[in-house]
Amino acid sequence: MRSSEPRFPPYLYVVFGVLLWSTGGLFIKITTIGPFQLTFFRSFLAGLTVLLFTYKRGLKITFVEGLASVAYALLLFLFVWATKNTTSANAIFLQYTAPIYILILSPFIIGEKFHLRDLLTVILCIGGMSLFFVGKLEVSDYRGNLAALASGVFYGLYIMLLKHPKASGAVESAPSLPASAAAEEAEFPRKPTGNPVVTVIYGNFLLAAVMLPYGISAIPVMTVGDALAAAFLGIIQIGIAYMLFIKGVYGGTRPLDASIIGFIEPLLNPVWVFLFIGERPSNWAILGGIVIIATVLVHTLINAPKLKAAA
Repeated sequence: MRSSEPRFPPYLYVVFGVLLWSTGGLFIKITTIGPFQLTFFRSFLAGLTVLLFTYKRGLKITFVEGLASVAYALLLFLFVWATKNTTSANAIFLQYTAPIYILILSPFIIGEKFHLRDLLTVILCIGGMSLFFVGKLEVSDYRGNLAALASGVFYGLYIMLLKHPKASGAVESAPSLPASAAAEEAEFPRKPTGNPVVTVIYGNFLLAAVMLPYGISAIPVMTVGDALAAAFLGIIQIGIAYMLFIKGVYGGTRPLDASIIGFIEPLLNPVWVFLFIGERPSNWAILGGIVIIATVLVHTLINAPKLKAAA
């Protein structure tokens, strides 16, 4: 008699997916082409990969999901640009300030109430964010940090749009967290009837279309290493990682567990860069990252009842 238990625990798919996401900073850093050029290849290959795996679920998209696709495209580009212009740690940690914008804007965009306890989360995240601008910084560091903050804004906007009542599959009690997993949980806390990653497909292809001239200009100067890194970022780091994450969520991983596992990404992203490239963030940035990640993690655990309801 066959056991009804899955042979491979679903949460491990989520773990492997998030581990792949965490390699983004390293492979962006090792390429010699610019952020505009790299973005084209990364997004085109990512959109193509996800499309090939999920096109049978359909490609219908609502107006709100179209807006979410634009927000997704912007956060992708801003993250690549930020990673090229500041430390990988700064880029990923500052992107995780998304709860600030979610908590402040969600009452106006999706009608979620702002609770007094949320104010503490906002204050602590802002405090942690300010530490990235302390100490000796180059002009590029300031620009990169500001781009990373902007990517956090669009990350928060993306999650809120996925939870909008007019977005297909939206659920009111879906979590509003900035972990890599959170956007997916917001879109499919239960199996949707349409394509759960349609915004990922359109967002990547939209960005690739805009960056097409830069991609063409990069072809004559690309090295073999650049091509391999871009292929890994598009096919593996985004495409396959999404497939693994989705399989884990559909397989039974709880939204709370997926959110907590998602914190592997910002913790390991700068570690890979340090181990293979030797880039070390400033002590202030490390402290700021700890404040932000700890605050968001505690916020996640406090809101655990909402995540269980979404399950």
